[in-house]
Amino acid sequence: MTSGTYTVGELAALAHVTVRMLHHYDAIGLLIPSGRTHGGYRRYSDTDLVRLRQILYYRSLEFGLDDIATMLAEPDVTAEDHLRRQHRLVREQIDHRRELLAALEKEMEARQMGISLTPEEQFEVFGTDKVSGEWADEARDRWGDTAAYRESRRRTARYTKDDWQRLKEESDAGLIAFRDAMTAGVDARSVQGTALAEEHRQFLTRWFYDCGYDLHRGLADMYLSDDRFRQTYEQVAPGLAQYVHDAVHANADSAQR
Repeated sequence: MTSGTYTVGELAALAHVTVRMLHHYDAIGLLIPSGRTHGGYRRYSDTDLVRLRQILYYRSLEFGLDDIATMLAEPDVTAEDHLRRQHRLVREQIDHRRELLAALEKEMEARQMGISLTPEEQFEVFGTDKVSGEWADEARDRWGDTAAYRESRRRTARYTKDDWQRLKEESDAGLIAFRDAMTAGVDARSVQGTALAEEHRQFLTRWFYDCGYDLHRGLADMYLSDDRFRQTYEQVAPGLAQYVHDAVHANADSAQR
């Protein structure tokens, strides 16, 4: 390899592309080598290498070759300009992929919970919030295929739209009750705080599975350790996850003395 110049084979190896591709880019005028040897062989310069990187970046962003040729032919657009544009496009794709991933995860959660609602009914019941069966999902994530999780699946598979609506209303009411107690200065370990925790435990038992005190403690620990679930409470009021955690533990301590 001559310093600063490359044969077609050397450039192909350096860029992890095929010689055939470079021949094609030359034929359509997208990447014409800067020079040729006396024997007519292609020689690519460092400038050609920069252009090839720009082409490959745009190809990775799923632009067609004609569009790439048009963009690279834009007057007064530097290599730095192309990098900034590519950086912006990649960031946009990342944001889009994250949104898509969140939507897929929500759909997976709903299916794993056995929700048999139409898309219209799911949006009507749950809006843009997380599926209100989150507590059963927490049990699944923490304890896997346990009897509690199997019981939750068995029950929720039979729930109608009205059932899910009532479940969500009870869930929301429980969150608000915790929030109101916390903002009013009620100690999480007080009689009122532990009563709210017991109502929460009974809610889980009523709708999903027999939630014993140890299982309830485990869920409360997850409310703090798992950001996904912590946000369920923190979006209602900052500090609420810790408050619910403390109330649940105090209630379990009281019941198991």
